Amino acid sequence: MKSWLKKAVVISAFPALMLSGCGKEDNNSNTAASAVNGSAMPEETAATGEKLQIVATFYPMVEFTKQIAGEHANVIGLIPSGVEPHDWEPSAKDMAAIQDADVFVYNGIVEGWVDTALESAVNPKRNDVEASSGISLMESVEDEHEHEHEQEQGNEEAEEGHSHESTLDPHVWLSPVLAQEEVKTIKEALIKADPAHKADYEIHANAFLAKLQELDKAYRTKLAGASNKTFITQHAAFSYLAKQYGLTQVPIAGLSPEQEPSAEEMAEVVEFAKEHDVSTIFFETLVNPKIAETIATELGAESAVLNPLEGLTEQEIKDGKTYLDIMYSNLEALNKALNK
Repeated sequence: MKSWLKKAVVISAFPALMLSGCGKEDNNSNTAASAVNGSAMPEETAATGEKLQIVATFYPMVEFTKQIAGEHANVIGLIPSGVEPHDWEPSAKDMAAIQDADVFVYNGIVEGWVDTALESAVNPKRNDVEASSGISLMESVEDEHEHEHEQEQGNEEAEEGHSHESTLDPHVWLSPVLAQEEVKTIKEALIKADPAHKADYEIHANAFLAKLQELDKAYRTKLAGASNKTFITQHAAFSYLAKQYGLTQVPIAGLSPEQEPSAEEMAEVVEFAKEHDVSTIFFETLVNPKIAETIATELGAESAVLNPLEGLTEQEIKDGKTYLDIMYSNLEALNKALNK
C-alpha cells in the first residue's frame, strides 16, 4: 500500500516558503472583479489621502483583507469566483492592477506565478505581503509511483533538466489557528502601508481573530470525541486542519485537485476505506466530483461536500456565504461523517 495511505502528514523542516508552478494556462482574460472579490479599482490612491487600493489573489486572502481593512480600503480579488486557483494565471490587465496597487496580498505556493509577476509589475511603493510567511509548512502527499519510476530511470534523467514542483502544502487558511497567523501578517502590512489608521486595523483584526478563536474552539470541542478519526477527500487540502484536531486525511489526489488518480490508486483508496470503516467520501464545489462519487459508489458510501475555500461558487455568493459560514459547514460535515 502506498506510503500516503499509511501515515497522516509530515511536518516540513523548511523555514521559508517555496513557490511552485501550479498555474497552467491563463483562464481569465479580464481583471477579476466579481461580487465576492470586490469592484474595479477606482482612480484615487492612498497617495492622495484616499482609501488604500489593495489587490488580493483568491478568496481567503480577499476575505481576510476585507475584514481587517474595513472602510479604509478598496479590496479587489484577482481570481474570479468559481475558478480553481491552482489553474489560474494573471492576464495583462491583472498585471496592471497588481502594479498600481498600494498593497498586494497573496498566500504563497498556490500562486506559482507570483515571483515572475512581481518582477514584471515593479512598484517600489507597493507593499507585498505573503500571508503564510512565517508559518511552518508541511510536506504534502507524494505520488509514490512517480517517485519510484524516477528512481528506476536513475540520476541521468534528473540531470537532463527534469524538475519537481514544490510539495509544500499551501492550504494553511483551512486551519482556524493558522488562519489567525495569516490575519496578523496581513494586518501588519496594512499598518505599514497606512499607519494613520493603525488603531482601526488593530480593532478590525482583533474582532475577526476573536471569531476565528471561537471557530477553533468549536472544532476542538466537536471533533475531540469523534468515533473515527480518518476522512477521505478529493484532494490534499486539509492536512493542516487534520493535524490541528488529531485527524487523518487520506486524499484521492495530491496538492492539485486536477490530478487524476490511476485505477490502481483508486482501488487502494477503496481498500483503505473498507479497512478503516470510512463511510463518507468528500468532494469539492469547484472541481468535478466524478472520481469521488465513483469511489463512494464502489464502497456503497455517501458523498458530501468538504469545501477547501479556494473560491466561492456563484450560488454561495448569492446565498451570502462567508469564510466563517463555510468553515462551520465543513465542521458539521466532518462531525457527521466521523461519527457514523
